[in-house]
Amino acid sequence: MIKVSETAKNKVVELMKEDGFNPSTDYVRVGVKSGGCSGLSYDLKFDKTHIEEDKMFEDNGVKIIVDKKSFLYLIGTTLEYSGGLNGSGFVFNNPNANRTCGCGESFSL
Repeated sequence: MIKVSETAKNKVVELMKEDGFNPSTDYVRVGVKSGGCSGLSYDLKFDKTHIEEDKMFEDNGVKIIVDKKSFLYLIGTTLEYSGGLNGSGFVFNNPNANRTCGCGESFSL
């Protein structure tokens, strides 16, 4: 399962509406792809559809879909949103990551 903090939920809802998505029916697609300074990087986008192989979750009112391959890397992750002085953006608190880069956008196991 992937959890969503209250601050991340509020930002997701705001951004989905700005981009023409409906937070009550559309999804946040979270994934992992090769790349980044630590080997793997996170991918987050909005999606109106899902495929049968996707894992689906709902936490804090946010519908999340993850492809099967990425799910193995993301089990137990919490999606947060940081709006601090060092920059703002979504942050993945991933208990499976052994090493992360300084920007927090990539990791390795």
